Amino acid sequence: MIEKVEQKWLKTFHCVYENKSFKRSASFLNLPTSNVSRHISLLEKCLGIRLFERTTRKISATEAGKQLYNKTVPLLSQLDAVLSDVTKYSSEISGQFNILVPDIPELGQAVITFCKQYPELSLCCETSLSAKEDFVDGFDVIISFQRGRLVDSNWIANEIIRFESVVVASPQVLKTFPKLMTCEELVNCPCISSFTALHGNPWVFRDQMGNTLVQKVGSVLKVNSGQMAKSAAVQGLGFAILAYESCKNELSSGLLEVVEMEQTPEDLVLYAFYPSREFKSKKVGMFIQHLKASVNKNAMDGGNERSHVR
Repeated sequence: MIEKVEQKWLKTFHCVYENKSFKRSASFLNLPTSNVSRHISLLEKCLGIRLFERTTRKISATEAGKQLYNKTVPLLSQLDAVLSDVTKYSSEISGQFNILVPDIPELGQAVITFCKQYPELSLCCETSLSAKEDFVDGFDVIISFQRGRLVDSNWIANEIIRFESVVVASPQVLKTFPKLMTCEELVNCPCISSFTALHGNPWVFRDQMGNTLVQKVGSVLKVNSGQMAKSAAVQGLGFAILAYESCKNELSSGLLEVVEMEQTPEDLVLYAFYPSREFKSKKVGMFIQHLKASVNKNAMDGGNERSHVR
């Protein structure tokens, strides 16, 4: 029987019973009067009994209607309490929280301060610069660097911070190789690539029209560290694509030079990924908000050289 009765019919029935009026109930429920009347008729038809006596002047509950009201009031109250109790898990910042974050000091500090702010959290934090497809299940949030267009997936992407990127090389390398004009020429040059930006090869550029260009390069060295990529470039091992913020000191001192080409390297972007926008819990939203504030404050303060950024 229960599977045949819709909860909205019972809600309408309770409202009519308490107000003794279809019109007042319609106003209270923000429904057309015809819908209220229809709900009651459907409920009566389903139960096979009349719940209200109707006249042109008033309506009154039958004995069956009185019994149904008295018996279902506590049941619906208990159901409402249970539903409210369950939904609190989406609004509270507590319980288990599983995240995957690059092993970078500034991001680690942001995670720690978030946990300190919400001590009811039980944190499980994995560290990785690059999230693998077979390693993402079970996480509430994944923090990852990406360059260029994102691959389609069921995860929602929320941008945390964006870094302008440049192609750099040491003066020694630029003496050996003629000045490059286009990104296509990189295929014949020694390049230092990162595993985390499209798996190191190819590199991603945009042309003057804003179109994305994916260019394979001659990778003589593949590393999973922006610091190592920068150090290798300084030592003259090849060209590197880095965030400007991570190498501005080396550029100003002349250890590295920007390689100007017709195409511009795509920005390096730090994203927070989470599985579903519809059921995003409050702790996920608050963590992303906290991370944005922490990372962007760090960027504005200029308190570090961000040598980890590729």
